[in-house]
Amino acid sequence: MDAVVEHIETNVFSGPITVPKQTSIGDTALRVHPLALGASTFGWTLGPDESHDVLDRHAAVGGDFIDTADSYAAGRSELIVGSWLASRRVRDRMTIATKIGRHPDHPGLRPASILEAVDASLARLRTDRIDLLYLHGEDPEVPLEETLGTIGSLMEAGKVLAVGASDFSPERLVEARVLAANGLPRISAIATRYNLMERRGYEGALELVAHAQGLAVVPYFGLANGFLGGHVRRRSEVRRDARGVRLAKHLGRRGNRVLAALDEVAFAYGAEPATVALAWLLAKPNVVAPAVSADTPEQVDALVAAALLPLSRSDLVELDRASA
Repeated sequence: MDAVVEHIETNVFSGPITVPKQTSIGDTALRVHPLALGASTFGWTLGPDESHDVLDRHAAVGGDFIDTADSYAAGRSELIVGSWLASRRVRDRMTIATKIGRHPDHPGLRPASILEAVDASLARLRTDRIDLLYLHGEDPEVPLEETLGTIGSLMEAGKVLAVGASDFSPERLVEARVLAANGLPRISAIATRYNLMERRGYEGALELVAHAQGLAVVPYFGLANGFLGGHVRRRSEVRRDARGVRLAKHLGRRGNRVLAALDEVAFAYGAEPATVALAWLLAKPNVVAPAVSADTPEQVDALVAAALLPLSRSDLVELDRASA
C-alpha cells in the first residue's frame, strides 16, 4: 500500500474550520457540507500528490464530504483517500462515501462479494467504518433482500453507518422501501447523473420516488464532465482523451444556450459558471450535495462556493428555460 501512496505523518488542519452550511443526508445522523468532493480522478488523471493537494484545499475551505468508489482506478482512488485521511489525521472530520459492486475482484451484490468488498474498502481507506455505502448499480441476479440483509449485518457490526443506491431504477427503490418496512436496512440516499445538460434521467419518476421516500439526492457529473465550467466552447478546444469525448457531446446549440444563461447569472453575482451550475442543483428539492471532482486546488473554491450562492427565482427560471 505504501508503495502506491506515500504516508506522511503530519496534521495541517489543527485549527478550527468554519463550515458555512451543513445539510442532513436523508434520515441519517450524517450532516455534511453540501458539496461532495468526487474522487473519481484520483489515481486516474491525478497522482497521489496532486490528489492530496486537492483534498487539502477542500478541507481548508470547509469541505467535509468525500465521494469515492472501490472501482475508481481499480481501487487506487480509495488508496489515495485513505492515505490522505491517515496522514492528515482528519478521519473524524470527514464523511466518507464509497461504492461497491463494480470492482473486478468483488463484482455484483451477492453477500460474499459485499462482505469482501467492504473489508477491502476499509483497508484501502484506512478506517474502521464507511459513513455512506452505496450499492453501485443493480444486480438482477441477486434478490434485493439478500443484498440488504448483508448490509444489515455490516451495519450491526459498525462497519457501515448508512446505505445508499447508485443508478437504481425507481422500481427498485420502491422494492427496497417495501423491504425496509419489513425490517431490512433503509436506503437513505441515491447517487444519479443530473446536471443542467442531463435532466431527463432524474426529473420524472426517479425524482418523484426520491421526494416520496425522503431520499437524499447526490448528483454526480454535476458539471456535465466539466462542460458547465465554461472553459471549452469550441471543438478545437476539446482535449483528445476520454474526458474530452464526454464533454464534446454537449457542444452545440443547446449547450451554447445553457452556457450563455450561466454566463449572465454568473456575471450578476461575480461568480464562476461552475458555481452557478452547482447552485442550480442545490436549489432542487432533495438534492443535498453534488459530487464533483476538481483537477487543481484552485478549482475547489468555485465548487464549494455554490453552497453560499442562493439563486433568485428568476435565475432558476432562466436556467430551467435555457436547459429545457
